[in-house]
Amino acid sequence: MTSVAERPDPMSDPVSRHTPPAARRDLGWIGIPLVAAVGLAAYWLLPDDLALLTRIAASALFVLSLDLVLGYGGIATLGQAAMFGTGAYAAGIVAVNWINDPFAMLAAGGIAGGGIALATGALILHARGLTLLMLTIAVGQIVQEVANKARDWTGGSDGLSGIDPAPVLGLFRFDMFGRTSYLFALAVLVAGLLVARRIMRSPFGLACRGVREDPLRISAIGGSPKSYLVALYAVAGVFAGVAGALTAVTSGIVGLDSAGFPWSAEALVMLVLGGTGRLYGAVIGTAAFMGIHHILAASDPFHWMGFIGLFLIGIVLFLPGGIASGLERLGGLLRRKEDRA
Repeated sequence: MTSVAERPDPMSDPVSRHTPPAARRDLGWIGIPLVAAVGLAAYWLLPDDLALLTRIAASALFVLSLDLVLGYGGIATLGQAAMFGTGAYAAGIVAVNWINDPFAMLAAGGIAGGGIALATGALILHARGLTLLMLTIAVGQIVQEVANKARDWTGGSDGLSGIDPAPVLGLFRFDMFGRTSYLFALAVLVAGLLVARRIMRSPFGLACRGVREDPLRISAIGGSPKSYLVALYAVAGVFAGVAGALTAVTSGIVGLDSAGFPWSAEALVMLVLGGTGRLYGAVIGTAAFMGIHHILAASDPFHWMGFIGLFLIGIVLFLPGGIASGLERLGGLLRRKEDRA
């Protein structure tokens, strides 16, 4: 009988299903070191765009959290920004009122994001399909409204400002050029990728994939599909909360838009653009979307949204599994050529 770990992934695109498994494993192994290498290269090659690169790194960690619930757990959600915003506000409140150590802020954001995910996930994961989507949107709206009303803590519609993180490890101060912010964000992103990869390759991660593929079989062998999904939702909430806290650390301000529906929708677009169920696809999609957004908005302020739409349509039509599927196909072709040679 085929084990859960050996079963095919129904969420994978048709292109990636024809990619040799060895090629996909190789790309997965080099994905995280490649992210670190490209990130360090960008630090030297694009010194005037460090603020943009920092936002990309923090956003990629957020999109990664969405990949955990959607790509590996099969949980369709449009409320992931609720955990992101909760983590951002928690980190900002901790910094303004108690301790402004960057790592303490990340911890506060992760705990807050995971806590709100655990509390809401246990309730909303009873539902399926469109009902679940509506409930996730509702959670995001509730978090945003609470943040708007709690002006004494969050600043309301004006946002929470005055966040001044202490130097990293007491040595590296956050400078106005964004050098420390970018390197810190890149380090957190790489660490997040490593942790996420370890989680999804663990028995827990394989069980979550099994729940997505065949929940009845997991129940038959004594597992609880809902418990696995709630736990995965909470883990993803921790990642989203850390991403929100990272944004607060590097930008020094938190606004209501951090918990808004548009941010959840953009994250979903970036994930689909990069490719679901791959982890590094979240980084590729985020970098592609935000990079093209920045270039087009600067070159044509009036028509850039149309170009973005055409780009997304092209990706969906010609690379239905996202940009990562194209890279996997290219890796498979190169490997076959090497085998023939």
